[in-house]
Amino acid sequence: MPDFPQALAQKPFLLADGATGTNLFAMGLQSGDAPELWNLDHPERVLSLNRAFVDAGADLVLTNSFGGNSCRLKLHNAAGRAADINRAAAEIARRAVGGADCVVAGSMGPTGELLAPLGALGADEAVAAFTEQAEALAAGGADLLWIETLSSIEELSAALIAAAATGLPVACTLSFDTNGSTMMGVTPGGLAEFCHNLRPRPAAFGTNCGVGPAEVVAAILSITADSGGGDKLIAKANCGIPEFRDGAIRYSGTPDIMADYACLARDAGAAIIGGCCGTTPGHIAKMRAVLDSRPAAPRPALAEVEAKLGPVSAGRGAQPSAPARGRRRRR
Repeated sequence: MPDFPQALAQKPFLLADGATGTNLFAMGLQSGDAPELWNLDHPERVLSLNRAFVDAGADLVLTNSFGGNSCRLKLHNAAGRAADINRAAAEIARRAVGGADCVVAGSMGPTGELLAPLGALGADEAVAAFTEQAEALAAGGADLLWIETLSSIEELSAALIAAAATGLPVACTLSFDTNGSTMMGVTPGGLAEFCHNLRPRPAAFGTNCGVGPAEVVAAILSITADSGGGDKLIAKANCGIPEFRDGAIRYSGTPDIMADYACLARDAGAAIIGGCCGTTPGHIAKMRAVLDSRPAAPRPALAEVEAKLGPVSAGRGAQPSAPARGRRRRR
């Protein structure tokens, strides 16, 4: 099993994979169905997607377990199957990686609930749900736990407590999609401050999903402007903007755009670079080729990011705000 912290220390960057859900839709998943149930019902299809990302050159592959906590699975009458679903997700990704030097990251997404006092989900309940998921991912062979697409510090704290108890390395991301902050008001600087005060710190932290590559690079620039260096940062952007064309949802990001994004994210200071919603193995293959062939450049200015990737929200000029409570939509 790869040593994630060692890989981060030895390589200039790691290329993460692309989307899970949107690619499974292209393989037959129906709207409203839980992708995680495919770990038990259609494991070979999940295996083929994981393997496609490995073949495209990914250094890190996420498990098909984003919505695999019991809070989320109860919407599909599958809360009691959470442990089996997550263990299978990690085992499938482990099979896909095979002998490749590729990290298996156990994906842990939001509960979909508001934590008390804003909502009905208690902190202890959230920790319990995340603990069940984290332990099953570890049992299935995950190399690290990857907490992603959260919106509030409170829910992130619950997930971190659960993940840390396994003894595996932990990475975490928030989605900055509301004028430079999360839906619940956390800024990139707020996330950095929170992670800097944790003991132990996460092995890596950063941002995923959101509203496109430009916003993700802007978040990395925001963090690196104030952090003083030394952070291992994650950039995992959506493949452009979703658009309804020809009777289907399609993402605007071409392989060339995603390759430009990958290089800008690297030059901005990201150590782990990948794609989120809409990103296919073909996008990842192009990102691999360009990252390996295009020399690193100086830290980009925001104007350069906008010129290549599109506009960035006005909220990017705001100062870091205090963390707030809340939930995160499913990607």
